[in-house]
Amino acid sequence: MKTAYNHGYTQSAGQHTTPLQRLAELVRGARSAVVLTGAGISVPSGIPDFRTPHSGLWERVDPMQVAHIDAFRSDPVRFWGFYGERFATLGDKQPNGAHEALVALERQGLLDGVITQNIDMLHRKAGTRELVEVHGSIASCSCPDCGGNISLAQTRERIAADDDGVPRCAACDGPIKPDVVLFGELLPAAALLRARAMCQRADLLLCVGSSLEVHPVAGLPLLTHEAGGAVAIVTQGPTPLDDIAEVRLDGDVVHELEALVDELAPSAQPGR
Repeated sequence: MKTAYNHGYTQSAGQHTTPLQRLAELVRGARSAVVLTGAGISVPSGIPDFRTPHSGLWERVDPMQVAHIDAFRSDPVRFWGFYGERFATLGDKQPNGAHEALVALERQGLLDGVITQNIDMLHRKAGTRELVEVHGSIASCSCPDCGGNISLAQTRERIAADDDGVPRCAACDGPIKPDVVLFGELLPAAALLRARAMCQRADLLLCVGSSLEVHPVAGLPLLTHEAGGAVAIVTQGPTPLDDIAEVRLDGDVVHELEALVDELAPSAQPGR
């Protein structure tokens, strides 16, 4: 275990420091700062999250019926009835100010990378360079039978061309599968290993828009905390890890992250 780090935070007696200022101090003082994002960072881009009452994606459908690996294998028509709609909507969404704020921090040398649970490609589109997509991405699909791989654009073309709306492999005609982690599947070992290593060496892990309830990703902040690093949380609604957070912000993610960039601008340290 590494020695606990001071994070570069000091406060004069009687001086009032806001949570945003505290977060900015943690970012400035961190030798390695990493961000973990969940569905909440993409909500301002028009993508619903999963569990919010009355609006979450799983309020409308049972994930075990439409987003489980067994559903893909047993009923690809029903599976792609759901995922075809997801592909049609997600592929056209654009990054919002929160994604762009993280890119700004990375370019200033204040952020080492982003770990995301999201499959929507928005961090890619925004320009994040060091990105770990632990749940995969809609950027491509693969054939489980012969290993053929096609792009998002090709997938959408094949959905439209098939009478049942099932994109099929050109080589073997079998249904192809999105390169995302479905319920019942393990996370890609390489991506999870990289994410764990980033969190273990981070002096600061900033969790943005995540409920921190989906494992094993929900355990990543504990790796940072147990190694002596700081955990900060920016999300609306409580999380199981609020008690270990050194900073907790619950405002709109775009507003909070853009304000963080503004707070750091006068003393940003490129090339850290």
